[in-house]
Amino acid sequence: MKQKSDLSAVIFQNEMEKKVIKKGEQKKQAFIKKFGDDSDSVYPIGIEENACLGPILGVQNFVIKKDLEKTEFDMEKGVIVGNIRMGFGHYRISMAIASAAHAMGYVPYWMDLNSYEETTGGKIIRSQNELYSFGSRLSQKSRLFNRFVWEPMNYEGFRKLSYNSMDQKVAELMTSVFQQIPKGLPVIATHVWPAQAAIHAKMKRVVNAIPDNWPMALHLAEGSIHTVQTYSSYLGYRLLNGMNQNKVLMPMSKEDIQYTGHYIDHELVHNLEHDCKKRIERQKQNKPMRFLLTIGGAGAQKEIFAAIIKHLLPAIKEKKAVLYVNVGDYRSVWTKLCQEIPELQTAEFMEDNWEETKEFAEHALEHDVEGIFGFCHSNIFEAVYASNLLMRSTDVLVTKPSELSFYPIPKLFIKRVGGHEQWGAIHASELGDGSLECSDVPHTLQMVDLFMEQPEILETMCEAILDNHKNHVYDGAYKVVELAMNQKR
Repeated sequence: MKQKSDLSAVIFQNEMEKKVIKKGEQKKQAFIKKFGDDSDSVYPIGIEENACLGPILGVQNFVIKKDLEKTEFDMEKGVIVGNIRMGFGHYRISMAIASAAHAMGYVPYWMDLNSYEETTGGKIIRSQNELYSFGSRLSQKSRLFNRFVWEPMNYEGFRKLSYNSMDQKVAELMTSVFQQIPKGLPVIATHVWPAQAAIHAKMKRVVNAIPDNWPMALHLAEGSIHTVQTYSSYLGYRLLNGMNQNKVLMPMSKEDIQYTGHYIDHELVHNLEHDCKKRIERQKQNKPMRFLLTIGGAGAQKEIFAAIIKHLLPAIKEKKAVLYVNVGDYRSVWTKLCQEIPELQTAEFMEDNWEETKEFAEHALEHDVEGIFGFCHSNIFEAVYASNLLMRSTDVLVTKPSELSFYPIPKLFIKRVGGHEQWGAIHASELGDGSLECSDVPHTLQMVDLFMEQPEILETMCEAILDNHKNHVYDGAYKVVELAMNQKR
């Protein structure tokens, strides 16, 4: 993997046009003017146990603190999980990587570039995150914006090699937090910015865990090992397919990219056979079908979830269905749902009670449950990981086809947010563990009814999950960790 001195000028031996390079430099300078440049600053990095994930997954947070004594890094067992909070997806993938690392005997160090509010990089990421979240919500309210702005940007805009060129210049402003970290400590990045920043900071062992199934230059971090979850995206990235319109580009080398399979938490993979068996047993015993609705970090698609809840109310009353609703850290979403659906006001609502949520998830694994259960946690780690806990006792996960497309649970896909997400549903439906993407509410409700009325649908998906498991489809997180830990020191 040969790394160029200027990663915005030449990308995998493909020279960028001068106007693209100039535009990237202008973008970088605009951020410097707005947020400053702390590239030469040295921030003291300390280690603290993650209050939520530490006891479960052994996660240690990298934090910036003044007057710290010299931090001792575990150079044999330590691995940095680099991420940003942008929605829930990248945090969820990071948790899968941390879970696998912990199960393999390693120490996962959590590094969220978005959490370092005093740094230039943190300020840039936060501003971009706010823009993305706004666009995501607006795309669900305005068909014109979605059709002419949001879908093209997420599908073709981020696909361009020129976008990566400009992003690389901005990532040069995100390196300051790496100054005090030993260069030989491995880094697994679940968003491209931590991967790019680590490379610019001269970190020597960087793995870039690409989240999506649609090849986009947005996710490139030359100098790292890129990992992908599907064979189709592997070839798309090897060829840099379509990343400069119809031009044939110089490909990535085989050393630059690896297929790993899906990034899934150890707890879900380890218990996969047991959980599928319980799902099939519940259906054969005519027990209520359990649906888990997950509201993502952008807070979009409330209207679709409201329609599903209303549709399921009669079945819940007749004890033919059970509903879990995880609104993440969006308390306002639950409030609005209760205003629109009065029946939710009598639901069992678990808010900011992590122990109660864990106890419920554990109880539901082996015992019957009835009714509607709501979950909300202001702590972002609890908000995301609650879905992981609830997944095991769930029959059907209702989600947009994003990072959850790859999880080993029967899935009902609602309408996507961004064109790139459609390929998650396509992949899952071909593997047999998820539905097609339901493009509107009527088709979504049709799929809900099909799950309820045709139990063989669920059973077929469970059988597909078991077959996929035999083929190591869900072992990607372990393989990513192996790649990071086995690179030359």
